[in-house]
Amino acid sequence: MRAQIVLFDGFDPLDVIAPFEVLHAGGTVSAGALTVELVSAEGPRKVVSGIGGLALEATAQLDPERADLILVPGASGRITEDDDLTTPERLTTPERNGDETIPVLLGRTLETDLPRLLAAGMRRPGLTVATVCGGSLVLAMAGLLEGRRATTHHLGMDLLDATGATAVAARVVDDGDLVTGAGVTSGLDLGLYLLERELGPQISHAVEQLFAHERRGVVWRDHGPTPIAL
Repeated sequence: MRAQIVLFDGFDPLDVIAPFEVLHAGGTVSAGALTVELVSAEGPRKVVSGIGGLALEATAQLDPERADLILVPGASGRITEDDDLTTPERLTTPERNGDETIPVLLGRTLETDLPRLLAAGMRRPGLTVATVCGGSLVLAMAGLLEGRRATTHHLGMDLLDATGATAVAARVVDDGDLVTGAGVTSGLDLGLYLLERELGPQISHAVEQLFAHERRGVVWRDHGPTPIAL
């Protein structure tokens, strides 16, 4: 199984590193059943995050034909009280003072080839697309989550609904070939859940013990009876 984690300018490092370490460890304890690499829409390049100029190296181009799992992180930057995360236009309009906010960084991905590549991945049978935090907003703004159930950081839940998705207040939301994580630290829980789903609970448990991390929060799955309103 091949996992590709997407880097884009302004990405949040923890959104990337947490699932990368979890998935890499899963590959180790499963004798190579899973490999993971950092990619970008443009191909191999140094990609600068939204925190202190920290950069990571993308070693390949995002390739939906090669990947079995694609993971999209969120962005890291400034959020001010006048940032309106419920308006898609606001996400692509820079601040007047030139500072880059999280909405601007997420919106800028729409100007790259990333939406086209993600759309191709979501059309391919057998490929799972996962997100951490604002990564689901990248998909939503690209028009790829209409009619789907997903989660994101609590400040972005209204935007999911506004773009035609159904926002679910859970730590991890499993909507079949779309698996989304909530706030930034959910990358650990998302990664462990993906290991359990794809490689089995013993592999996931071994990595959980290795990292001394007990998974937290609710995992919502798209099966079972629909509850009635209370």
